[in-house]
Amino acid sequence: MNKVAIVTDSTAYLSPDHVAAYNITVVPLVVIWGNETYRDNVDITPDQFYTRLSTTKVMPSTSQATIQGFADVFKKLHETGHEILAVVISSALSGTLDSAIQAKAMVPEAKIELVDSQSTSLPLAFMALSAARAAKNGASLEECKSIVELIREHTDVFFAVDTLEFLHRGGRIGGASRFLGTALDLKPILQLKDGKVEAIERVRSTKKAHDRLIELLKDGINGYERINMMGVVSASAAESAANILNRIKREFKPDEIILANISPVLGTHTGPGAIGVAYAAGIDPEILKLNR
Repeated sequence: MNKVAIVTDSTAYLSPDHVAAYNITVVPLVVIWGNETYRDNVDITPDQFYTRLSTTKVMPSTSQATIQGFADVFKKLHETGHEILAVVISSALSGTLDSAIQAKAMVPEAKIELVDSQSTSLPLAFMALSAARAAKNGASLEECKSIVELIREHTDVFFAVDTLEFLHRGGRIGGASRFLGTALDLKPILQLKDGKVEAIERVRSTKKAHDRLIELLKDGINGYERINMMGVVSASAAESAANILNRIKREFKPDEIILANISPVLGTHTGPGAIGVAYAAGIDPEILKLNR
C-alpha cells in the first residue's frame, strides 16, 4: 500500500515543527506589493509583512497558489511512491482549489484527492495536522480524507478585527458588509461560515471583543464532552493572543492547543490587530488516531 502525503496551503500557517514531524507539504499563496511578488511565509514572514504594512503607502494584494506550484508538488510526491491528499483554503475565499484541480489533471498517473476545507487558518491547520497524523499511523487515503471531512463538520472559527477596511478592499467582506459605515470605535466580531465571512455583532472595545470570542467558544463547545483541538491566531497582536491562549488553557483544557500567526496573505485581508479563535470538538480521538 502506498504511503499517504498531506498537502495544504500557506494560510494554514503550520509551524515548521509540525511540517517536519508529519511530512506535510505546504504550497504558498502569493502576496503582491507594487511590482514585487512574495510567496506567503517563504519570501516574506508575518513580522516582515506587518512591519512594512504599518508604514507603506501602497497596499498589498494577494493571489491564489499557482497551478505549477501544486503540479510540482504532486509530481514529486507521486514519484516518491505517495498517494496524495490536498486540503486547502475555502474556494469561496480563494481560487487555490481551482489551481489544485488543474494541477491534478497535469499529473494523471497520481492518485490525488482534493478537499475544500470551507475555511482557512486554524481550522485548515487542524484538518491537515489530523490527516497527517493518521497517515503517519498507516491510515489509507480514503481514511485520511474522511478525517478531514469529519473535522470540517466539527470545527468553528471566530475572529475580531480592528477595522473592516482590509476585508472590504480585498473583496472578502461577505456578510460583514452590513457593518460598513458604522462607528469607527466598534469592533466587528466575525465568523467563517460555509467558507464565507459572516458578521456576528459589534462591540465597543478590543477587550470586549476578546471577551466575546471566549463566550463564542463556550457557546460552540457547549454539549461536547471532549475538546480535541483549540487555537489562537493573531496578526501583529502577540500579547493579546498570549492572554487569550492562557484563558483557553484555564477554561477549556483541550487535548491540544495551537498558537499561530495570521499569514501575510490572510493579513492582507484582516489587517493588523486581528485575533482569531477556533476549536474542533466532539470527535472520538481513536477516529483521529491521535495516540502519537
